[in-house]
Amino acid sequence: MTKKKCYIIGGGLASLATAAYLIRDGGVHGGDITVLEENGMTGGSLDAVRIAAGDGYVMRGYRMLEGKVYSCLYDLLSFIPSLNAPGRTVLQEFEEFNARLKINASARLLAGGKALPPFPFDLTWGDRLKVLWFLLLPETALGSRKIEDYFAASFFASNFWVQLCTTFSFQPWHSLAEFRRYILRFYHDAPLLGSMQCVQLAPSNEYEAIVLPLTEWLKARGVNFVLNIKVVDLDFSGARGARAVERIHYIGAAGRCGIEVGGDDQVFATLGSITSNSTMGSMDEAPGPCAKERDSSWVLWEHISRKVPGLGVPSVFSGDTGKSKWVSFTITFRDPAFPGLLAALTGRRTGTAGVVTVKDSNWLLSFAMAPSAYFKGQPDHVNVCWGYGLFPERPGNYVKKKLSECTGREVLTELSSHLGFHGELGRIVETSTCIPCAMPYVTSQFLPRAKGNRPEVAPRHITNLALLGQYCELPDDIVFTLEYSVRSAQTAVYSRLKSGRKVTPVYKGYRNPRHIWGTLRTMLARKKA
Repeated sequence: MTKKKCYIIGGGLASLATAAYLIRDGGVHGGDITVLEENGMTGGSLDAVRIAAGDGYVMRGYRMLEGKVYSCLYDLLSFIPSLNAPGRTVLQEFEEFNARLKINASARLLAGGKALPPFPFDLTWGDRLKVLWFLLLPETALGSRKIEDYFAASFFASNFWVQLCTTFSFQPWHSLAEFRRYILRFYHDAPLLGSMQCVQLAPSNEYEAIVLPLTEWLKARGVNFVLNIKVVDLDFSGARGARAVERIHYIGAAGRCGIEVGGDDQVFATLGSITSNSTMGSMDEAPGPCAKERDSSWVLWEHISRKVPGLGVPSVFSGDTGKSKWVSFTITFRDPAFPGLLAALTGRRTGTAGVVTVKDSNWLLSFAMAPSAYFKGQPDHVNVCWGYGLFPERPGNYVKKKLSECTGREVLTELSSHLGFHGELGRIVETSTCIPCAMPYVTSQFLPRAKGNRPEVAPRHITNLALLGQYCELPDDIVFTLEYSVRSAQTAVYSRLKSGRKVTPVYKGYRNPRHIWGTLRTMLARKKA
């Protein structure tokens, strides 16, 4: 075991994974690791709770996984014991669950309450060739261009774009380079885009399935968790090119305090947060206005980037919330009406229909019914649904208000009306709890960027600082995923501790001849006469 102390700023997945790899691969004793978290619980964006009022549930996100793409995440889960299945790892629990539950989206796109064919892609030949051509270009050739700078208006009217943008939450004004990374990363899945048969799910919400067992494993090894403190700044010593963190500034119950960082110590810091400044509504209240004061992960990044060159440009990602905001919602159904009607519409039992997108919705609503028992103690008759609207500032088709100004009752009314459940609308609304959540930074990591806007995980000019999360630079991989968080943790630990281990490789299915042929056939297929 090494004697150095490691300070990890933030308690999200990237930070928890960092602590785990420090122990398993870095030879660091758990008692020499301290996690500093602003909130009262670990997990960051992977939160999911039961609310007392109305007996409902809330989760700000819903994640779809895949073993090939999420190789770092699955490596992490391979050595964390399950809390639910004695003698099993979390990964084994995932694999056993997904062997039983198979996704097959028979109604990926809906309009007028009826399923639309996801294939063939209704792209023009020009758009098809542009998709294939820009995959051959180096990322450096794309610069900070937007998706809409490259593709014509016809591209954004296609079923190909609607499926991609609602699966991954892209907007036309987002980064073309990031969009290219996504297509390359999921290139092998193109023939399954409509059915989503490649998708795997956690056996329960990600907080209970991933965060809790990981946190318990770390606590059992002596890791120190200090909650409810805001790390707001770092002091650096040394000359340009060879700086080191010497002090951590935080605000806690006793006011502003500091931690002295020794010469052999290491600091790992999560930059930014996609769920910062989120606000929750209720069945009868819309989400309130977002607080002006951002959380400490953004404040810290802003402070250290002013002090030391080469630590990125946070304003690129935090400066235009109008282009990074959407509204999500969690619905708790205590009556079988909505799940039963949806099962009849999609032809799939609850939890196996994948994501359903209402293409003719002004809000561009997408939603997914979670599998049964998605929360611990969830009654058998209760079902949970998560969804979001990609255009929260447009008026609804039935509720003539912006999604961002709607109560949960109004969101549920709009969704049920689009699905054609008019005859059961009163029953659905009165027996359900819908909680909307406004998130101003949720797709901020997709905003157009230039080289250097995202800092390296292990800045070469700072000897004892590594950066984690969605806003650092990891070549070839894709942000807005659990995989990116864990890959940043692996990269940080292996780089800083010089363990000799290599980061789990990125799966590059686009190099496999079988996948090349399968995707080309899918992309170039035309509707039969």
